[in-house]
Amino acid sequence: MTGPGPARAGTHDVPGQSPPPGVLACRGLRKSFGSTVALRGVDLDVRPGEVLAVTGESGSGKSTLLLCLAGILLPDGGSVTFCGQELGALSDPERTALRRTEFGFVFQLGHLVPDLPAVLNVALPLMLNGVDRRRAEREALDLLERVGVAELAGRRPGEMSVGQAQRVAVARALITSPSVVFADEPTGALDSGNAAKVLDLLVAGARERGATLILVTHSSAVAAVADRKVVMRDGMIVG
Repeated sequence: MTGPGPARAGTHDVPGQSPPPGVLACRGLRKSFGSTVALRGVDLDVRPGEVLAVTGESGSGKSTLLLCLAGILLPDGGSVTFCGQELGALSDPERTALRRTEFGFVFQLGHLVPDLPAVLNVALPLMLNGVDRRRAEREALDLLERVGVAELAGRRPGEMSVGQAQRVAVARALITSPSVVFADEPTGALDSGNAAKVLDLLVAGARERGATLILVTHSSAVAAVADRKVVMRDGMIVG
C-alpha cells in the first residue's frame, strides 16, 4: 500500500451515460438531538467504489450523516438504503451484523480496544464473524505488515504513538474486505506527515478491495484525494 491505485470502473461519470446505481443512498434524511436540528432532509447517492469526501464546518451535520448512513443512528425521518435494503427495516442485531460484515470504520482517535494487542484488535472483526482465531491472526499480521506496523503486533494501544494506532485502526477497518469504509476525521489528531501516510494507506486499501470510502473531514488536503466532494452546511448538502 504505497499509494492510491486506479479508480474502480464506474467511479466517475461518463458523458452521455447515467451514473451507476448507488451502493448506499439516503432520501429526505432528518435527525435532531433535542431542539438541535442536525440533518434537514438530506438526499445523497454514494456510488460503488468511489472515494467520497463529506466536508463542512463543525456542527454542519457531516458526522451525524455518516452515523446514519452506517446504521449507528436511526434518523427521525427519511430513509437509508444499502444495496437496496432499507436499514430502518432491519432489527438492531441485523444492523449490527451488517456493520460487522459489510462496513469498516476509522474514527479520529482509532477507538482500539485498550486491553488487546494490535494483532487481536485487527483480528477481532474476523473472529466475531466466526473465523478461527489462528487464521484471523494470520490475516491480521499480514495486514499489519501492509500498513507498515507489523512490529507493533504484540503492543497494546497505550504503547503506540497516535499515528501508529491509527494505522492499526486502518488495518482493522479493512480486515473483513468491507463494501463501505466510513472514516470520520481519520487524520484529525495527526501531524501533517502522519496524516498523509494514514490517508494514503486508507485510500489505497479501499481501492485494492474495491470498497467505497466515505471520508468526513474539514481538511481540504483530505478532501483533495476524493473522486467527489459534497459540502454540508446547517444540516443540508449545499454543494
